[in-house]
Amino acid sequence: MVRPQNLVAVLNGPNMNMLGLRQPHLYGSATLDDLESLCAETGEALGLGIDFRQTNGEGELISWVQECRGRAAGIVINPAGYTTTSIALMDALLATELPVIEVHVTNIHKREEFRHNSYVSKVALGVICGLGIRGYALALQALAEILEES
Repeated sequence: MVRPQNLVAVLNGPNMNMLGLRQPHLYGSATLDDLESLCAETGEALGLGIDFRQTNGEGELISWVQECRGRAAGIVINPAGYTTTSIALMDALLATELPVIEVHVTNIHKREEFRHNSYVSKVALGVICGLGIRGYALALQALAEILEES
């Protein structure tokens, strides 16, 4: 059984369900199922339980973040389109008082200027972007080390 101190929520925002189909020249050919498998395998190797979720709804994503307080040890989040728009998501992440690592499949800083400002980055311990789905494995590894230190 995974104890709360070993559970990590991996939360994904809008359009991540289109991985492998949507702009493969930017996002690659891996699917959301491939990403979930990568996170599960990485989590198992690190002794972490993974609660992997994806939604296209901002309210649902915020509710999931709120559920993490007292239930999870940390959060890896790809807020996708809500990165640059959702102060409510930022506030929910702050309210959890959990370590947060932000992940993006593409390098948001090499893309359109509006993608450069992330509200989530303002509350995240770190940001990994531009490394494809491998960024999730790196985020889980970093979070495991952070949790071990605390």
